[in-house]
Amino acid sequence: MHVETVVAGFGGQGILFLGRVLATAGMIDGYHVSWFPSYGPEMRGGTANCVVIISDQEIGSTISDHPNVCIVMNEPSLRRYAPTVRPGGLLVVNSSLITQTHHDSKIQILEVPGNDIAGNDVGDPRTLNMVILGALIGYHSTVKEESIRNALEEILQGKKSKLIDINMKAFYAGKNSISKKIPE
Repeated sequence: MHVETVVAGFGGQGILFLGRVLATAGMIDGYHVSWFPSYGPEMRGGTANCVVIISDQEIGSTISDHPNVCIVMNEPSLRRYAPTVRPGGLLVVNSSLITQTHHDSKIQILEVPGNDIAGNDVGDPRTLNMVILGALIGYHSTVKEESIRNALEEILQGKKSKLIDINMKAFYAGKNSISKKIPE
């Protein structure tokens, strides 16, 4: 297995946290992992993206010009990263914020109303990132579900541990929003 994932959006959407949880879950599953975050100088509203590579082989580069999976959380990210998804890859689109449609017969496109699910079903709009991660794992099992919880427990320690349950609620809300799954 070798999955290169790009996650992109703007600051405040939890882009880097999503990538860190995915990378940590990959390590828990015993894979070679790299997590390469990148963000603009602004804390909120600036650009943010990260590349997560999960592989059963050693990883030669932390950069991915043509990812297998691309998660885009806003329209500028859709315009920039959607054309880079390799044929047969998966584009996950936050359809709550992205009204523009992307058509490419060479890739799979999964539209998830992430903000709507986080705000209405979970009751916390800040969990958008975990809703999207749940949808991704529900559709394309890159890592095991239980590894997501273990990753959250590793990352959210001390006072932050109270956030594990709401993040898992969001993860399952996203996962349960997916009606089909691609074959492994």
